[in-house]
Amino acid sequence: MTDDNTGVRWLVLVIRIPAEPTRHRVAVWRELRKIGALSLGQGIWAVPDVPVFAEGTRRAVELAERAEGQAVTLTALGRSPQDAARFEAMFTAARTEDWTEFLADCDKFEAEIAKEIRNAKFTLAELEEEEQSLERLRRWHRDLTARDVFGAPEAAEAADRLTRCARDCEDYAERVFAALHRGEGDDL
Repeated sequence: MTDDNTGVRWLVLVIRIPAEPTRHRVAVWRELRKIGALSLGQGIWAVPDVPVFAEGTRRAVELAERAEGQAVTLTALGRSPQDAARFEAMFTAARTEDWTEFLADCDKFEAEIAKEIRNAKFTLAELEEEEQSLERLRRWHRDLTARDVFGAPEAAEAADRLTRCARDCEDYAERVFAALHRGEGDDL
């Protein structure tokens, strides 16, 4: 991953796809966003040259070629330590945006659990919905953790919040089962 002189090695993808049909551009864009690639400009993307990005970059290149486009993958290093640091900062800023969005979803999850408790909506159907939401948060956290190769500052808070969300969901589950055993819930 690193070079003795300049730090992290990067994969830079230069992708050209015909304008029509647009679904091909969208498919490549989605794949690159999914893996957390950093957009450097129209058709130019970068990721650290580490294994976690290999499959996603391979799929993006394959999608571009299948669309009768062109994809060139280059290996790059910063010319100076300052260049390397700027690139790393840009990538980390993108991960910070991801973590901020994740934390906002944790807020929504916690608010939803609190609302269900406040409204005494203790049903199996609602519990299943909340468990699915928690599972989505877990998958998202796992994906963000994998691509946050430089350790954005928000990552630790996100891990704590996910733990809290799991605790809240477990507390809600206990309340649902207690209500159902008392005959006060709807077991849809």
